Parts: sequence; C-alpha cells; structure tokens
Amino acid sequence: MTDKREFEIVYDIELPGTPERVWEAVTSGAPAWMFPTDQWPAVRTAEEFPSHLVSRMDGPDGWFNQLEHVLEPLNGGRAKLHYVHSGIFADNWDEQYDGASKHTEFYLHTLGQYLAHFDGKPVVFTDIQGPEASQAPDAVERLKKALGVDTAAQGGALDVTVDGVGRLAGEVDFANQNFLGLRTADAMYRFFGRNAFGAVVGMTVHDFSGSGDPGATAKAWSGFLAKVYA
Repeated sequence: MTDKREFEIVYDIELPGTPERVWEAVTSGAPAWMFPTDQWPAVRTAEEFPSHLVSRMDGPDGWFNQLEHVLEPLNGGRAKLHYVHSGIFADNWDEQYDGASKHTEFYLHTLGQYLAHFDGKPVVFTDIQGPEASQAPDAVERLKKALGVDTAAQGGALDVTVDGVGRLAGEVDFANQNFLGLRTADAMYRFFGRNAFGAVVGMTVHDFSGSGDPGATAKAWSGFLAKVYA
C-alpha cells in the first residue's frame, strides 16, 4: 500500500549575511553549499527580491515539491530565514520525512558556513558516493574513525592527514550521528550518513581554492571511501 501524504519541514535560522546575499546563495549559488539545482524544472511562484521566494515543482496525481524562503534583515548584516519545504512523499513516509528533515538542518548549517567564510567565491563542486558496503549500520562511525575525528566535537579543531587525499586543517563545523562537516581555509567537506535512510554514505566537496579539479577530487575521495568500507 502506498503511503502518500503531504509533509512540511519548517526551520527558522539566523544567517551571517544580508537578505540580498542569502538570496544570491539560494538562487544561483547552490553548488557552493548544497548541490547544483539548475536542472530542476521548478517554477518560481513568488519572487519578491530579497524577501520572499517560492519555488515549486508539480507532477502527476497531485504530487508537488515546494521550497519557500522568507528573509528579514537583522542588525549587523545578518538575516533571519524562515524556510518551509513542503510536498508529498509517496512511499516510506516516516523514513523520507526523517531523512529530509535531518538533511535540511545540515544544508542550512552549511549555508551559514558558506556565507561566513566563502561568500561570493567561485566554487568547484564534486559529489562522491560510497560503495554498497557503506550501507552498514556503523558506516558513519567507521568513517569518522578513518578520518581521525571520531572523538571530535562540533566546533573542534581539525588537523588530519587523509589517506590518498592529503592534509586537512581547519574545523569540525558539524557533527552528529548522521552527518559530518569539515571546513578548511579553502574548502568544505560534507559527509552524509544516508545509510540511516536506506542508501549509501555520500559526500560533497565544495572547493573554493581556485584550482579545484573535480575528476581528481572524486578519484581521491572514492579511493578513500573504498578503503574505509573494504
């Protein structure tokens, strides 16, 4: 039986950027903190720069997926974002909702990291998927141990040498049982424990160094993940 129901995920967050800069990041800068969205056939049903943006996709049988951003200026060049993701999940409603909600928290945190440290810099985006073995229940624990950050708390210092990748020095900017964020002077590394939601562990690299090579990045990190889950 198909479990087809509407959902709504709501977050309110303060961001280190003006509404204009957040708007830019959300509309054209998504590869810098999330993933490329320019291939999505979304329609902007509300577009009031820089305060209100609604993007929506509609499909058969009443299916829809909608993202709403409401932005208000705050003192000190900051902005308040009221974010609403709504739509319909057709299967495994509870698992999909849990996964989408937890991903949203991580993505919005990463948006704040981008605005604080890399706003406006050109980015090279790379997406890497772990092997099938990374669907194991302990996949995230194994990854953190291999990275040398298994005892690191969010906000802690980062200085590790990753096999096949090189030295990463900076900060563990996000860490919980499902997700890990590492930030260096010129890149953000996002690790997604999608094993908790029926998929493999994934990661993205957002390289602001000006010399990023997505092919070399994918090869290096794929090799590392293969060893972690061998």
